[in-house]
Amino acid sequence: MKFIDFTEGGPDTLRIANTSAPQAGAGQVLIEVAAFGINRADTLQRQGKYPPPPGESEILGLEVAGTVIDAGKDVSRWQTGDKVFGLVAGGGYAQQAVVNAQHLMAVPEGMPLEQAAGLAEVFLTAYQCVHYIAGLEQGQRALIHAGASGVGLAALQLCRYMGITTATTASSTEKLSLCKEMGADIAINYKQDDFATMLKDAWPEGVDMVLDMVGGDYLNRNLQVLRRDGHIVQLAMLAGRYADNLDLALLLGKRARIQGTTLRSRTDSYKRDLIDAFSARCLDGFVTGKLVVNMDTVYDVTEIQTAHQRLEENSTKGKVVVRW
Repeated sequence: MKFIDFTEGGPDTLRIANTSAPQAGAGQVLIEVAAFGINRADTLQRQGKYPPPPGESEILGLEVAGTVIDAGKDVSRWQTGDKVFGLVAGGGYAQQAVVNAQHLMAVPEGMPLEQAAGLAEVFLTAYQCVHYIAGLEQGQRALIHAGASGVGLAALQLCRYMGITTATTASSTEKLSLCKEMGADIAINYKQDDFATMLKDAWPEGVDMVLDMVGGDYLNRNLQVLRRDGHIVQLAMLAGRYADNLDLALLLGKRARIQGTTLRSRTDSYKRDLIDAFSARCLDGFVTGKLVVNMDTVYDVTEIQTAHQRLEENSTKGKVVVRW
């Protein structure tokens, strides 16, 4: 089968190569991959900064969509020919992928496989942050940074779906317009305005949660707009791994909780429970149109280098997906 190989370095190291096809073992499903999503974790792994968990495939790729072609003897839920999508801890950039049967979901009725390939990682990550970690409820408020990113757009939609009011930050009028369309009540251009100043004026009582992918000097400003007993969920560190001059007095005064999170390294049982909860509460939203997969571009597999480059340029609005 064909897969995307790479050597540590830039997007130009990505190339189509051949390898032996995987086989489904106990509790696993083998799918013919129609398309796979591109995530920042993939670009970091390509750069040598984010190795796969022990025992997982060295092939890039965390989410896939396609058709079931085989299943382990102990798998009864999925049958040959089923259209599915879901999470893998590695191995997604290939024509065939082995997936834990409990980490798959049925493609919503009417949804193209290219869209399904961009659903799992961002929506499950956003659901994990908003519901599992922060425990937000209807009527509360959240600040979502990087609102035009895949996770940002998913979080804005899920908050609207759950009755949570949101503010967001992005870098352009075009991106902010999309954020408003996806549910943002307040949209702030971080290149022109200080989000902490604007939110303290608009919502002086603060927000219950901040979802942050930036880090760096955002941390103190996040604390400034946080309500007492609020929660900062740190999802990435686009501004670097260190946050200097943390205001501990502000942290203590707000009784703030700061929690980092990842999804890829979670246990199989954690992912299973997260997928089950998300499926039960949210998957119907993609059938009714209340939730949508925000697609930026679908690239052919021969354009894999461009797909990675686009993500690293931070020029996308939603998901980048590659199809075979």
